[in-house]
Amino acid sequence: MSRNSSVSKTSACVRGQRFPVVVAAFVLAIMVCERVTLDPNAQALQAESQTDKETNFKRQALGGLFNQWTFDTQKPDEAPSGFSPLDLGEGPAAVWHVAPDAEAPTKPNVVRGSSSCQESTCYRLMVADKFEYEYPDITVRLQLPSQGVVGAGGVVLGVKDAKNFYAVSVDLVGQTLEVIRVIDGKESILDRAPIKPKAVAWHTLRVQRNTIISKDFMETFFDGQLAASVEDQTLGLGRIGLLLRGKTTLSFDSLHAVPLFSQRPLSPPAAY
Repeated sequence: MSRNSSVSKTSACVRGQRFPVVVAAFVLAIMVCERVTLDPNAQALQAESQTDKETNFKRQALGGLFNQWTFDTQKPDEAPSGFSPLDLGEGPAAVWHVAPDAEAPTKPNVVRGSSSCQESTCYRLMVADKFEYEYPDITVRLQLPSQGVVGAGGVVLGVKDAKNFYAVSVDLVGQTLEVIRVIDGKESILDRAPIKPKAVAWHTLRVQRNTIISKDFMETFFDGQLAASVEDQTLGLGRIGLLLRGKTTLSFDSLHAVPLFSQRPLSPPAAY
């Protein structure tokens, strides 16, 4: 083989590899940029150790976070088993109990929550114990017990404590849905959207939190229709649960939580 022929083949090989190298460098630059530009508050709130993240990921892989709560094996008037209340805002605590309902999506029981707090900034949570999700897919059925009842509720996720969480709140009377972030007890409305409830007794609320490289986003569906989509990565790993907001009474049934597998690497990229 001549020297010129060898050089020609080598050049062709380099040209063939150039595009993958450029793509890899671009992806690495995005990942490094994400580390540099991350909000300081988000860094503080996502301070869980790498070991915790890896342990949680392994639990997801083994199916330990695939859950459905129907409350059908409990006795009426009991508090929901495996859940704990958390309260934000002045006023009396909410009353949560298992109640029989012949029209429930899963018979015979539902969970009924009632709050007498007058302010919309009053949040009453019932949070699942022992289960933490970073990117959950949450579905719940909910119902207002009678027409014209004022109030709102839905689900919470990313719950650190009573003062730090995400909330998706549905007002069936006002026909609006809000995606809310609460940090240190202060709420921020990330999105507010109109909804069109179907003419049914029980409605469906679904929230999916996922990530694409450097963007964390939540998509919220009401009665099967996409209602809101927001980007936010302030809160990370946290618990999920049910929500009452302001003065309201709501019934909940068939709460599902499934982990969505993130495309974000467990370990940060090497600094080179």
